[in-house]
Amino acid sequence: MTTPFWVGTSWKMNKTLDEAAHYAQALRGVDLFRDERLQGFVIPPFTALHHVCQTLADEPLMVGAQNMHWAERGAFTGEISPPMVKDCGADIVELGHSERREYFNETDAAINLKVKAALAHGLRPLICVGETAEEKRLGVAADTVIRQCRIALSDVADEDLDKVLIAYEPVWAIGEHGTPATADYAGWIHRHIHEALPTTPQGTSIPVLYGGSVNLDNCAALATLPEVSGLFIGRSAWQPEGLLAIAERVVTARFGN
Repeated sequence: MTTPFWVGTSWKMNKTLDEAAHYAQALRGVDLFRDERLQGFVIPPFTALHHVCQTLADEPLMVGAQNMHWAERGAFTGEISPPMVKDCGADIVELGHSERREYFNETDAAINLKVKAALAHGLRPLICVGETAEEKRLGVAADTVIRQCRIALSDVADEDLDKVLIAYEPVWAIGEHGTPATADYAGWIHRHIHEALPTTPQGTSIPVLYGGSVNLDNCAALATLPEVSGLFIGRSAWQPEGLLAIAERVVTARFGN
């Protein structure tokens, strides 16, 4: 069976319920995501998570949450628990995004707690890692992302490794003014990550997606890299037409049709 190439997007703090409903409806019945070589996913804000999950429940796309707490319940005002995410119908939970690390002081240790909680509740953690521009300048980019990966996966059972996704997102490449990594640089970092990660009990590699200013112009070059297992797209896929256009280009580049 072919390992699917992942193509998805997080909407961050964007979209009202009506906007989310329009986007999700536009993905219904799309043959592109019925191709078993491709695994599509969308990660809406929590306010729209339940609705998007319901709208896409009978579709081959996965739906995820943008964050969660590691505790099942308790006095954590404003937080969302793993059972709450699961109750919405989500498949994935995005953890450790650089914006969470920078603006909300999330540590590697906290992300590890969340990863283990996600797995315990049947959620697939999408673990975001990436170096800052300063870390890149100092030549410790690979060391940084490997450290983040290893701490995030600390004490994760071998049998759970096939449920994990890694998203390599260099901090300097993210956002409206981000500069996308070149295909050569992305391939180099992805090779280092793969070499450092354990393999699953089935002998397969943990998928490592690239994210950071992915767009229609660079998606094909990134998709042809054997080390890249998928693309995690930002603003270029904040409209359904953008996600579909990139996914179509990825299929042609990666699989030849």
